[in-house]
Amino acid sequence: MTWVNYPGLPSSPDYPLVKKLMKGKASSVMSFGIKGGRDNGAKFIDNLNLVTRLVNIGDAKSLACHPASTTHRQLSATELKKAGVPEDLVRLSIG
Repeated sequence: MTWVNYPGLPSSPDYPLVKKLMKGKASSVMSFGIKGGRDNGAKFIDNLNLVTRLVNIGDAKSLACHPASTTHRQLSATELKKAGVPEDLVRLSIG
């Protein structure tokens, strides 16, 4: 992993809100970057066994999504960057 975005981490800019509004208990949704970009992000998702590869984050199941190879696959690297979607981004929702 190259980075993690989870509001339950003290390093998150959203951590003060989690402490104030959610009594320090963040949700089960997070995102992180996989070293190696788009190709390794897709490989990571393909090799998951206990988590379903789906794009409808928020389901009652545990789900993972690599937007650069699924919902945003039609975009170039430049377009992904402009849209704020890193090529290495993986979203994980534990249900």
